[in-house]
Amino acid sequence: MSIEPDTKDWTWVIQRPCPECGFEAGAVAPDQVGGMIRKNASGWAPVFDRDVSQRPLPDVWSPLEYACHVRDVLRLYGERLQLMLTQDDPLYPNWDQDATAVAERYGEQDPATVAAELQAAAAPLADRFDNLSPEQWRRTGRRSDGASFTVETFSQYFLHDIVHHLHDVEHPPA
Repeated sequence: MSIEPDTKDWTWVIQRPCPECGFEAGAVAPDQVGGMIRKNASGWAPVFDRDVSQRPLPDVWSPLEYACHVRDVLRLYGERLQLMLTQDDPLYPNWDQDATAVAERYGEQDPATVAAELQAAAAPLADRFDNLSPEQWRRTGRRSDGASFTVETFSQYFLHDIVHHLHDVEHPPA
């Protein structure tokens, strides 16, 4: 069975805690972002100590598929952050996460490679957030659906995504 694409607008997580994972993205201060990225990345290490290839339910991603997604989100947000820092109010290129999962065959990737790539993608992004000036946190960027972010709200929204997916694999549906 294939995964039903997620078409929800998750931008609300910047204003209120997520009832599914409990993360309160809007409470994250800029000086916490880099550390939270590193903490999340290290939280994936124990996930790879078990069989990551099995889906808990036919229509729910396996831990390996979630890890591939998080790795790609780390990379994508690095690119988007670069746009926000070098262009005035850029419009981000669209990204279809579900099409990427299918095209890149997330469920067939090598777990050891994915684990290493996730760590490698997290470190420079965390460093980049750690080194932003106060003015850079106020720069803006937009998605094609009209959602607009400052670097600060962009980081909060992004953090919810990676925290939520670690929660997904730590608390799979039965």
